[in-house]
Amino acid sequence: MPELQTDVAIVGAGPAGLMLAHLLHNAGIDSVVVDNRSHDDIAHTHRAGILEAGSVRMLGADGVDSRVLTAGHRHDGIDIRVDGISHPLDFPSLVGESVWLYPQNEIFVDLAAARARTSRPTFFSVTDTSLGDIGTERPWVRATTADGDDLRISARYVVGADGSRGPCRAMIPAERKEKFFHEYPFAWFGILCEAPPSHEVLIYSRSERGFALISQRSDTVQRMYFQTPPDTEAADWSEDRIWTELQARVAGPDGFELKTGPIIDKTVLPFRSAVHEPMQHGSLFLAGDSAHTVPPTGAKGLNLAFADVSVLAPALISAMTHDNAEALSGYSQAATRRVWKAQNFSYQMTRMLHTDPDQDAFETRRSLGELRSMLESVHGRRYLAECYTGWPDD
Repeated sequence: MPELQTDVAIVGAGPAGLMLAHLLHNAGIDSVVVDNRSHDDIAHTHRAGILEAGSVRMLGADGVDSRVLTAGHRHDGIDIRVDGISHPLDFPSLVGESVWLYPQNEIFVDLAAARARTSRPTFFSVTDTSLGDIGTERPWVRATTADGDDLRISARYVVGADGSRGPCRAMIPAERKEKFFHEYPFAWFGILCEAPPSHEVLIYSRSERGFALISQRSDTVQRMYFQTPPDTEAADWSEDRIWTELQARVAGPDGFELKTGPIIDKTVLPFRSAVHEPMQHGSLFLAGDSAHTVPPTGAKGLNLAFADVSVLAPALISAMTHDNAEALSGYSQAATRRVWKAQNFSYQMTRMLHTDPDQDAFETRRSLGELRSMLESVHGRRYLAECYTGWPDD
């Protein structure tokens, strides 16, 4: 296969990489996208999908034809239960915004279809991906295609949207980068079940037994979680035991009961936060999980990746169409400003809603006091609503 020439080589064909490719295409900028996963693997990987208002607006870009507004579900708030007492947050009345439930794999399906309509190349199921010369103006990406052909892409810029285990982040020299990491002393036990939604919005519950999240997936399949020690073995938990524990963590004087059904998947998720700075070096730029990860408590993972793209796309467009390479110089600083706001919110929500086996009685009561201070103040509720629905563009 001959060498491909393009403006931007994008490593990673998940929602962030494909959204970036689409925005660049709309501006007349060419790109080539590669991913080590197959199209079907990405399309059938079920991950959470609470979208901030800004992410929904990005999916409205010309030519995406996203189904988010037709197949997704608008949520006008969340319900925070504290010892069985509900504290509903009404987002439109607090901040004039809403969020949307739309799974990440469906976002991928929409964006992959939009990419296919452009007829620009996307290579799935590649292996042995590598990149080089990122300190020059002609970086390259190499890989082996699914057909076994050697692929070399020569570009002006490379974007790493390849997740926390991809090769791009490792290309930033060790002496130039810094890693910030935090590991929480608990995990989430997550299930997928065949059942109708238990509530019209997500429920975040704090009880003496620990945290629980009653999330949603679709009209017929739901996702739920409860706090558990990191060494928990999912196989040790029967369906009856799982449902009993979840119900105990949301039970209250209002008699609220979960809608139950067959459990089709169960897993234990570790809780970690990480930020890698800077998010750029030479002609290489990172976006999404390749640069940062957050615990899922604040529903920020995909939204942060889209926020990165919302900063990076116009900078790349300015650099390519107006010969303004300086437009890219501030990308990392601008992106990480929002990243750290999201890290703070995710950490704050996690600490307020979970019981920490390592903390003393004072800290347990203090964190509960913090949560009540937020919920019992209109200013606190407005703060939570703004953080959850997404901050205005910086």
